[in-house]
Amino acid sequence: MVSVTLVDRISQRIGNHPQNRITFAEYMEMVLYDPQSGYYNHNSPQIGAQGDFFTSPHLGSDFGELLAEQLVEMWEVLGKPEPFTLVEMGAGQGILAADIIGYLQRQYPQVVRVLDYAIAEKSRRLKTEQQRRFQQWGAPFTQIRWCDLDEIANHSITGCFFSNELIDAFPVHLVTRQNNQLQEIYLTTTGKSPNFQLAEVVGELSTPQLADYFRLVGIDLLSDAYPEGYRTEVNLAALGWMETVARKLQRGFVLTIDYGYSADRLYSPTRREGTLQCYYQHRHHNDPYIYIGQQDITAHVDFTALQQKGRSLGLQTIGFTQQALFLMALGLGDRIATVSESPKISQVLRRREALHSLIDPMGLGNFGVLIQGTFSHDVKLRGLTSPQW
Repeated sequence: MVSVTLVDRISQRIGNHPQNRITFAEYMEMVLYDPQSGYYNHNSPQIGAQGDFFTSPHLGSDFGELLAEQLVEMWEVLGKPEPFTLVEMGAGQGILAADIIGYLQRQYPQVVRVLDYAIAEKSRRLKTEQQRRFQQWGAPFTQIRWCDLDEIANHSITGCFFSNELIDAFPVHLVTRQNNQLQEIYLTTTGKSPNFQLAEVVGELSTPQLADYFRLVGIDLLSDAYPEGYRTEVNLAALGWMETVARKLQRGFVLTIDYGYSADRLYSPTRREGTLQCYYQHRHHNDPYIYIGQQDITAHVDFTALQQKGRSLGLQTIGFTQQALFLMALGLGDRIATVSESPKISQVLRRREALHSLIDPMGLGNFGVLIQGTFSHDVKLRGLTSPQW
């Protein structure tokens, strides 16, 4: 069911603009993050078996436990600092945080003793759900604190900023090649309230940052390789996020897991319609103008942009790999090999399916894993080594 109130607010915002239009990024920000009716703030479940999509932590604790192994190695590389701060950005239902901290408590109590675990969560509803979950479980989850990224003092964090499926939900601008020019796709309304409809219109770029973006990643949409009418997304918010994270980090790492590609693959001339996807009740489609406020909207991440922006801010690219390779290097293969030790065949089959799903090359296994850091020398991390299959 479409949120009428949210639709009205979108219409009012369009009507208040001198040119009767808003960027797609403004629209996406409203339908996902509106405080009252945005997708990530309404009360129905969005994530998991009863929601619209699931993430790696929903397949069991293995993803979080293997990620914890990598975080422990980062602590060691940094010289075992006290405190060791982990900032999880966009923690969903809190499952990943629970898996990481629970595993550290069992396997690495020396890390738990110096651990400062912060969650930066934009969704008010998800933040409430996370807090309720950890209050019920008690220690060691009392070590978790919540904050806004902007509240963190500059150059104050020694540790790791990390996220899983965060940047794909940042609001994106839509651009297109029209009449051999780079132009932007806006939203306007047709008809009169309450029977108006949203419609796309094309105009000049809303900001020169959009043209700058393509220069940053080395893509020329006006070259002969790209057809007339080619359209795609630009995630300027990701660049702003990277700038914020780099400013907060004194010493350590930024670990980003998400679906996406390098710029040359993301902006392939054959990808004529971009990567915008919508998720509703575990089905995906490409119409962002239905189920307003009731469906997730995402776009693939440009990992080249993150690397280039990070480099300009002093963050070295330590490595970029696929989730399947990352998890196998951290020991997922050993876990797969020991699955058959369970006495119950049903448990064996469920666990084997979950582990294989994490490395499925047609799904989660193809996700990108980018690790950046504040280092002027080469850093070796286990998750970036050649895995033993």
